[in-house]
Amino acid sequence: MTIQWYPGHMAKARREATEKIKLIDVVIELLDARIPLSSRNPVIDEIAGEKPRLIILNKSDLADPAKTDQWISYFENEGHSVVVVDSQKGKGIKSISEKVQLLAKPITDKMIAKGMNPRAIRALILGIPNVGKSTLINRLANKKIAKIGDKPGVTKAQQWIKVGKEMELLDTPGILWPKFEDQAVGYRLALTGAIKEEIFDFQDTTVFLLRYLSKEYPRKLEERYGITHIPEDIVDLFDVIGKKRGCLVSGGHIDYDRVSEIVFRDFRTGKLGTITLETP
Repeated sequence: MTIQWYPGHMAKARREATEKIKLIDVVIELLDARIPLSSRNPVIDEIAGEKPRLIILNKSDLADPAKTDQWISYFENEGHSVVVVDSQKGKGIKSISEKVQLLAKPITDKMIAKGMNPRAIRALILGIPNVGKSTLINRLANKKIAKIGDKPGVTKAQQWIKVGKEMELLDTPGILWPKFEDQAVGYRLALTGAIKEEIFDFQDTTVFLLRYLSKEYPRKLEERYGITHIPEDIVDLFDVIGKKRGCLVSGGHIDYDRVSEIVFRDFRTGKLGTITLETP
């Protein structure tokens, strides 16, 4: 199955972000800590150019802490500043302004050298749909400004948001890219909520998830579903989980759609534990 989603408003958002980049001092790239590479839009490199960049790994409460540490090292080795946050609970939020000010220091120093009073730093915040931009912005601004939703595509237009006296944030709609070269990227984006559920197949996506969990997190599967042994065959694994969860239809057959929904939701809500779907 091919997963792809690039509605017209994303192409518009990309154009508008490119037009505004000349006004920007620092680019904030917001990633999902569970899929740091798959949630990294290649288009952002084109938009940001040589602007200083801060990478934020959001939803860290749902990600594997050991793998998050690996990703921090990976991005720092690329030369980026990195902040790990949980925007729902406010963890890590305070350090964002500090990092942005540090990245913008050469610009601020130039203003001071010319005898000017430094203005607020202008930051552009970019990320894929449903990565938590609106929640993060509301935390930074300390009030509810941006619309929040648990589905992708809530933010439809750009807006400037003041963060104290030291920073102005340009919020943009979540942007994907026209084609995923690797279909595993599409599955990861579907699992973490960046793609509308109406356009992908739950069973296919859950097959991808279960294969990954069987290899990387077998104990978490065993603990969640009371399994003592994980079958190698994916259909057998569906059957075992289905029986444990009572997903039966007439004749004692397994309702694979229900099994898919249960496993999918358990991952989304963190009931399977802290899981990261890729490593550097």
